Amino acid sequence: MKFTRRQALALAVCTVAALAAGTASAQGYPNKPITLVVSYPAGGDTDAVARLYAEKLAARLGQQVLVDNRPGASGTLGNASVAKAAPDGYTLLFTPSTFPIAQHVLKLGASAAHDVVKDFTPIIKAGNIPLLIVASPSVGVKDIKSLIAEAKAGKAFTYGSPGSGSPMHIAAEMLNKAAGTKITHVPYRGVAPVVNDALGGHVTVGWVTPGAVGQHVSAGKLLPLAVAERQRTKLMPEVPTLIELGYKEVDVSAWMGLLGPKGLPADLVRTLNTHMNEILKMPDVVAKMAALCIEPVGGDGSVLANQVAADNDRFGKLVKEFGITAE
Repeated sequence: MKFTRRQALALAVCTVAALAAGTASAQGYPNKPITLVVSYPAGGDTDAVARLYAEKLAARLGQQVLVDNRPGASGTLGNASVAKAAPDGYTLLFTPSTFPIAQHVLKLGASAAHDVVKDFTPIIKAGNIPLLIVASPSVGVKDIKSLIAEAKAGKAFTYGSPGSGSPMHIAAEMLNKAAGTKITHVPYRGVAPVVNDALGGHVTVGWVTPGAVGQHVSAGKLLPLAVAERQRTKLMPEVPTLIELGYKEVDVSAWMGLLGPKGLPADLVRTLNTHMNEILKMPDVVAKMAALCIEPVGGDGSVLANQVAADNDRFGKLVKEFGITAE
């Protein structure tokens, strides 16, 4: 196709104008409030941390950062809304590590369809959260050794998790496989009800996050049996890992991260990443995260990108292996 000189000149002018507009938009960012989508209800750990970051980002950016809770379908509805948003930096997603798992567990309709690797721009991995196994003293399980021994002897044990397909559910099934046990899964809607039933001895053990049970552990109402990370957590250094107890395959932790839609301009990613890395070092932020038993991570967007890609592959295979479906 040939252009006249006038058409070519007009095209060049339009191209330069478009590039200039894009540059001006990036340089002026943000010039209106930012929406931070949390795909879970208000009141949980993810929501609490998101609001902490929103407050700090707003102060640094000079614009409001509004947390928008969009729960439903294990977070996939909120996730999809961000995937379909304009890549202009005004709609972001703050998510826990169910993000790359849920799509393998649920049958997603058109409204929730998204690809966690292709449809998002990773900005920063904010923190790691160890997974902890706890039991009430009333159930008589003192450690992992006694749990496994009695389960193998035929005792009808159960474990509670915050839901089918959660990192806790998958880690528990990995332990079942590694130990040769068949401890029965009892799924709940969130960590809080798992804690309540573990306290009451209604489930043998609960798979939870440390922040949800710290006060109960301190009071002696729950016994911490093990963590599922490769190394002991600094937040509960006295609690052994499942790996050091002999279950070397069980290495799972939860995390939280910030992402934008696919195509988010690199300069906006750098701006947000720089601010978030500095926020993660603030003493009051570190203290609040420690209270929730979250270890800050930071780094550039590739850290989160690699985490999402690895989890998508690993947990996709494990969901199929264990036959995990939504309940």
